[in-house]
Amino acid sequence: MSKRFEELQVRSLAFDLMKKLSVIFYDPWFKNWWFQDQIMRATLSISNNIAEWYERETKKEFIRFLYIARGSSGEVRSMIHVAESLWYIDENQSKELQNDCITISVKLHNFIQHLTDKP
Repeated sequence: MSKRFEELQVRSLAFDLMKKLSVIFYDPWFKNWWFQDQIMRATLSISNNIAEWYERETKKEFIRFLYIARGSSGEVRSMIHVAESLWYIDENQSKELQNDCITISVKLHNFIQHLTDKP
């Protein structure tokens, strides 16, 4: 396993997603502050929960924080659907961002399975 949480691929993917969403929702034209706040908090929650576990380093806590991160990924994906339906983003952006969330969720699921299967 990596020596630093910054080296974990799934954490890097979550951080990249946060950067993509910040470009969209921190644009000066975007005025729906409650939506901006919610989607950015949920996105940050993914990588922050991975980092928070890493500093604790117990397997039981790690699995718990990975589940929280995975839930946050689902929340972001749901909000991306909302963003598309409110015309904040177009269909292509929505599909790309949803695929990013799905990739993160699958990697988190696989990580959880790997840890659960290990004695």
